[in-house]
Amino acid sequence: MHLFWSQGFEATSISDLIRTMGITPPSLYAAFGDKRQLFRACIERYLGGGGATTIVRSIAQAVTARDAAHDLLIAAAVGDTGDSTPPGCLLASSIVSSSADAADMREELAIIRRKIEAALQARIQRDIDEGILPRDSDAEALAAHVFAVVQGMSTLAKDGADRDKLLRIVRSAMMCWPRA
Repeated sequence: MHLFWSQGFEATSISDLIRTMGITPPSLYAAFGDKRQLFRACIERYLGGGGATTIVRSIAQAVTARDAAHDLLIAAAVGDTGDSTPPGCLLASSIVSSSADAADMREELAIIRRKIEAALQARIQRDIDEGILPRDSDAEALAAHVFAVVQGMSTLAKDGADRDKLLRIVRSAMMCWPRA
């Protein structure tokens, strides 16, 4: 997983994988089928084993949409600057760094991101409907804003930004959150 995370899906070769994993090509193919299937298994592990479902559920169960957005941003800031992981977000980096040859993988990752963003948008809309957020709040734009910040923090982490800087960005982003 760390190899895909640091190099991206396309830049990671089968040779890189077998060397890092200490296995032979037939073992890799027997266990995973191909590089795409191994990458999918890595994404599943990266997302905590429950795929987007776990994240979507936590968003839906958050006390408020603001809490959900804050939790997502904090998780991104911490995850992007982990002590034992490459900098940045595996999903964000892989979406940005893939070419037309990997369009199918990019689309799979985009679907995951869109599911999570849609869950946040729905949670925001619920707060608008319940009067927690102002009626003129734009749920779609707020959710997209959160994901733009997530994507940006991943890029900054890859460029060397530390956790403190990303957490300050989270605080700044949350200052834009509408109040009822």
